[in-house]
Amino acid sequence: MDEEYDVIVLGTGLKECILSGLMSVSGKKVLHMDRNSYYGGESASLTPLKELYEKYGMGDPPSTMGNGRDWNVDLIPKYLMANGRLVQLLVYTNVTRYLEFKSIEGSFVFKTNGKIYKVPATDKEALSTSLMGMFEKRRFRNLLVYIQDFDENDPKTFKGIDPNKSTMREVYTKFGLDSNTIDFTGHALALYRDDAYIDEPCIETIKKIKLYSDSLSRYGKTPYLYPLYGLGELPQGFARLSAIYGGTYMLNKPDCDIVYGENGQVCGVTSDGETARCKMVISDPTYAKDKVKKVAQVSVCPSVCSLCF
Repeated sequence: MDEEYDVIVLGTGLKECILSGLMSVSGKKVLHMDRNSYYGGESASLTPLKELYEKYGMGDPPSTMGNGRDWNVDLIPKYLMANGRLVQLLVYTNVTRYLEFKSIEGSFVFKTNGKIYKVPATDKEALSTSLMGMFEKRRFRNLLVYIQDFDENDPKTFKGIDPNKSTMREVYTKFGLDSNTIDFTGHALALYRDDAYIDEPCIETIKKIKLYSDSLSRYGKTPYLYPLYGLGELPQGFARLSAIYGGTYMLNKPDCDIVYGENGQVCGVTSDGETARCKMVISDPTYAKDKVKKVAQVSVCPSVCSLCF
């Protein structure tokens, strides 16, 4: 550790690992350190189950939970859109060679009538679904065709709609969609959590629905992908990329303190009595608390999702 690097990265969250991987590929000498014994930071996937209990000070998991290695818990669970920017980055950097993905078999919506419906993913499902009537399906199809042909750089595809001024409510009215279809479109396709988007410019909603449609057509049955062994595999994939190109990784490094020179600029990082010199430090905020200011807080409500492979 007691040598000089071009870049030292503190923390193994996804952003830090992406930057570490890209800098190693570009020829930089990179040292990557983390105080934890696992990759991923706040977006890690913890296994065995004992690691999760230790992280939150809950002692040992009860025997009723079974074999601890059968558990892989995402601290921030989420799916990936198959044509989203993150998947495009994984493909572009060839990090996909280090990962395995599971295609989610289907998604469902809960309607106010108390019933659960599968979101159609094929032409056959679209024709047979009871989410909307036959005539409504035709109007909904017209909306999807419009969105698929939409190009924000080509005004000819706007067809009388100003994407930066017209609201989504106006778009729904133009295509004659009823309230049930509007709910379905906004929450199951655009993935909004409330209806505030309806009275906002439609451009962002059009992009969201277009992303859903493009993701659905990419791999077939679903727009969603999930790393087979948890979201913690994503930062590990970029860590492997960095290591292949000469990056050095050190976990379980406590008290990583950033060192400043006489001119006030960063000159290294100290841990366990050793100092690694560098020209640049990239850090997650928890390693430089005196340089950041807390302005908000996100509360994560954990939920349980059962996946059968």
